[in-house]
Amino acid sequence: MSLGDDHHSSGDYGGTGQTRLRLPEEEGGPRRGGRSSSRSLVTVVGVVVLLIAAIAFANRGGDDSASAEGGDGDKPKTSSTAPSGTRPVQSGFAHDEQGAQSAAANYAVALGSDGMFDKARRHEIVQALADPSGVDRLQSGFDADYSSAFLKSIGLDQNGKAPSGVTFVNRTLPAGTKVTSFSDSTATVEVWCNGLFGLTGEKTTNPVTNTWFTVTMKLSWAGSDWKVLETRQENGPTPVPGDSPVSEADEMSKAVQEFGGFTYAR
Repeated sequence: MSLGDDHHSSGDYGGTGQTRLRLPEEEGGPRRGGRSSSRSLVTVVGVVVLLIAAIAFANRGGDDSASAEGGDGDKPKTSSTAPSGTRPVQSGFAHDEQGAQSAAANYAVALGSDGMFDKARRHEIVQALADPSGVDRLQSGFDADYSSAFLKSIGLDQNGKAPSGVTFVNRTLPAGTKVTSFSDSTATVEVWCNGLFGLTGEKTTNPVTNTWFTVTMKLSWAGSDWKVLETRQENGPTPVPGDSPVSEADEMSKAVQEFGGFTYAR
């Protein structure tokens, strides 16, 4: 169930130390005098190089640890890549085809989230994404889609809440985007998505399932960002299901609660 059913480090470390190996002279071969001091020097230098490398490695490990804990390194803090956030979507996408694709992918995630089942949250999301010229039309369309009768049919109350002891999940996961038309003022982008939808729990009649669908989104450039004019959804393309065993209800419920959903994509 998405859009009403119609409707991101790695550090590169340099300075790898290398040592040269001296091959022993062939047994019985001519021996050259005056080499003992040179060999000793090579041995000492090799030990020093290895010692320096060990110290550098130890210090590097300390730096990584500090960075992971929020130090001054280039790597982001763990919290900066947390899988959930407070904003419904990112904004300020570039005024080009790449920006239109990024906007469409992000908007598909937001419009295909469980927040759309709560009226207040749904209005907040639509107000943030819709083009001013079409916000009322989109809002009334989504409100009609998420009617009380529809919510009841999938096991939710009129406020979009799941019964006690049950967790509701509705997530949209973009797999790719394609621009079908583009100009300075408008863009049409198709977003191929995988979705998770259902209720976790032992006695639920609507267990969590996954589906594949394509969201076609028409966007307009509203002065400083891409905004949604229209959106529609079609089934597929759908790949052949894998042979992964279905998880038990408790395992699925735990995963939904522990793995926060993304509010952004691409």
